[in-house]
Amino acid sequence: MSENIFAAMRETVVAALRQAVPDLPDDVAARVEVTPARDAAHGDMATNAAMVSAKAARQAPARIAEALAAALAGAPGVLRAEPAGPGFVNIHLHPATLRATLTAVLQAGEAYGNGAAGQGRPVNVEYVSANPTGPLHVGHCRGAVVGDALANLLAKAGFAVTKEYYINDAGAQVAALAWAAYWRYLEAAGTAVTEDEFATAVPGGLQYRGAYLVPVGQALFARHGDALAGPGATVADPAGWLDTVRDFTIGAMMDAIRTDLAALGVTHDVFTSERALVKAGKPDLTIERLDSQGLIYEGTLEPPKGKLPDDWEPREQTLFRATQFGDDVDRPLRKSDGANTYFANDIAYHADKMERGAGLMIDVWGADHGGYVSRMKAAVKALSANQPVPLEIVLCQIVRVMRGGEPVRMSKRAGTYVTLADLIDEVGRDAVRFTMLTRKSDAQMDFDLDAVVAQTRENPVFYVQYAHARCRSVLRSAAESLGADATTPATLAGVPLDSLGAEAEMALIRRLAAWPRTVEGAALAYEPHRIAFYLYDLAGDFHMLWNRGRDDATLRFLQADRPVETLARLALVAATAAVIRSGLGVLGVVPVEEMR
Repeated sequence: MSENIFAAMRETVVAALRQAVPDLPDDVAARVEVTPARDAAHGDMATNAAMVSAKAARQAPARIAEALAAALAGAPGVLRAEPAGPGFVNIHLHPATLRATLTAVLQAGEAYGNGAAGQGRPVNVEYVSANPTGPLHVGHCRGAVVGDALANLLAKAGFAVTKEYYINDAGAQVAALAWAAYWRYLEAAGTAVTEDEFATAVPGGLQYRGAYLVPVGQALFARHGDALAGPGATVADPAGWLDTVRDFTIGAMMDAIRTDLAALGVTHDVFTSERALVKAGKPDLTIERLDSQGLIYEGTLEPPKGKLPDDWEPREQTLFRATQFGDDVDRPLRKSDGANTYFANDIAYHADKMERGAGLMIDVWGADHGGYVSRMKAAVKALSANQPVPLEIVLCQIVRVMRGGEPVRMSKRAGTYVTLADLIDEVGRDAVRFTMLTRKSDAQMDFDLDAVVAQTRENPVFYVQYAHARCRSVLRSAAESLGADATTPATLAGVPLDSLGAEAEMALIRRLAAWPRTVEGAALAYEPHRIAFYLYDLAGDFHMLWNRGRDDATLRFLQADRPVETLARLALVAATAAVIRSGLGVLGVVPVEEMR
């Protein structure tokens, strides 16, 4: 049987089903699943094959299940198969088949679980993509961790992954950032203008007042001296400094963002600038492309529902026929003054990704962008009508940082929010990454600063790391008593495993056997949190076996008078450590050798 015993058994089940149900439609066969049994007493695996094929076969599911169980009873690796319930078939594997998992793990090492579901398909995962208007905060952190872990997961499942960051460096926000940096520059130049006086000169007011711009202003003054200021270090005509200050500030902010991401263990392959796309005329070209498809028209948007704003009036705009592709309303791409909308820029960006060869695009967004999903998907459908390129959106809900049972307040405008750097300094990179993946991304979560450093079972970071540290401790002790050569993966891959049969041992082996299936399922569902859940369960199985060994001497890992059993259990321990490392690698967490 192959490394992925669930995939191999599924092929066996489908082959047996085709014998029981001649002319089985392919779409029915595609719905056949082989899953871990919910209760080990009922078997190692279960299949829904009889239930999903009953309609096509025009037979009762129970009747098909009986025939299928009889056919599977003689299949390689199967000890017995039994019909159950309304049409399930429970499959009991031969213990030797399960034990062979350990050999597969030890031979593959951390590559165990690497799959081919992606078939080398190029996928672009875009995440973080924060406006370069300030340091990253915990809201950005969740998207960064989810996106990075998802990219790692897809790569492990056989996709060709590109990690991308879209720099939102065009529009009013970066202009506001430039004015704020200019104020800090004037401060460094010794201006007599107060902050409030300066704010009255800023279009839209002084939006970014955080102290993080102080070193940017000082760096501007160090480079340009008084050249950017008016007489007496007063406000100069922005035409003479706006582009210079904006470019410098965006560069400084992106350097800081890259530094923060590196501290989190996040690196991107590609950084794409919105301003560069606009400068290259990509939005206009994309609108022309949609126009050539008959998808652009001049019209007036419907008035907003409810009470109309006092300044609302109908305006002629250039609209995209988004409703033809599943959106609720048609969307403006050009305003009445001829300027392109942000949406036009975003469509051009996705068109650019497709032109660079993306066969699948995944965007990781904050939940506040949920209303943007339908229009973006509509635009991508329109752009890829001849050669569909799917767009998947992963939404990340907000994170509340808690301390002592109270939320730590954030305010991006004031610069008093909890930064990503602060969070990493407080609890460490690995705790941040693992904890962010202990909830599904579209569920709100509380990040409890006290809980993530607690050394308890309730802290999944500690619980999983402790399991790996225990594994490594056992292997170090064995190397001291048996010799280093006796405990290498290559050596342990060849030891007899027949002595492994206790229920706690077999439960751990079953969990290890499920790792390749878990990787594939999590990757195809775009849900990296499943990996964190799996690791927690795996750690629980290992800790249970460890505790059983304290109560039952026959289950202890190291027994000088029982060398065969000892080597078999060392193989189990080494395989467990390898799979934990494999899973932590997907999450971007460094496994520890010992707990301090």
